[in-house]
Amino acid sequence: MPRRTMIEAIRDAMAVAMKRDDDVVVFGEDVGYFGGVFRCTQGLQARFGKSRCFDAPISELGIVGAAVGMAAYGLKPCVEIQFADYMYPAYDQIVSEAARLRYRSGGQFTAPMVVRMPTGGGIFGGQTHSQSPEALFTHVAGLKTVVPSNPYDAKGLLIAAIEDPDPVIFLEPKRLYNGPFDGHHDRPVTPWARHDLGEVPDGHYTVPLGKAAIRREGSAVTVLAYGTIVHVAEAAAAASGIGAGFAPLGA
Repeated sequence: MPRRTMIEAIRDAMAVAMKRDDDVVVFGEDVGYFGGVFRCTQGLQARFGKSRCFDAPISELGIVGAAVGMAAYGLKPCVEIQFADYMYPAYDQIVSEAARLRYRSGGQFTAPMVVRMPTGGGIFGGQTHSQSPEALFTHVAGLKTVVPSNPYDAKGLLIAAIEDPDPVIFLEPKRLYNGPFDGHHDRPVTPWARHDLGEVPDGHYTVPLGKAAIRREGSAVTVLAYGTIVHVAEAAAAASGIGAGFAPLGA
């Protein structure tokens, strides 16, 4: 089975979804020709054309607002906010429009859209490239929030998110793009190419949204975690010798 970084798994998920469904479109700042600041969309425009993968103006409000309109009329936009820190101008569109569309229209319209955002710290990005705003979304009725912790889940969760009939916020921990981080800054990161969860099947598969995975059984305590903290908590439990069971949430 091929091994992929989380970047490659996310890119493959979008390619699989775009190949299966012509209604899936990908757009955002620099996602077309340039392939995204982290190269998650690299090659998609060349493969699927400029009408399916294209660049957007530097306007998060405009990107999400356009996606809401596209989704209401039957397309399935998967848009990228270049960093989660920049989502605040689009927050009202996400919360007041995308999340409410099914309810306010009495089921006549839905918003089958995904908003992808690199999130979190650990890459020395400073105050405007290191925020983790997931709590602002998890309390909003009508939204699903996903934070993967490894490449296998990232691909399966993103495909499931694109196929979901309602809006999904897909947060990608930047610290995990190239390998799991165990909380020790002085240790080299094990690349996903040498990690079991770096094995990512070709083709279509999904990981269910909203369902925890039991990563390890424990006898003393259960740890619920997501994203980067899954690996940090596992390393802490191993170092302490506590019999902790791990259940990554949406991860």
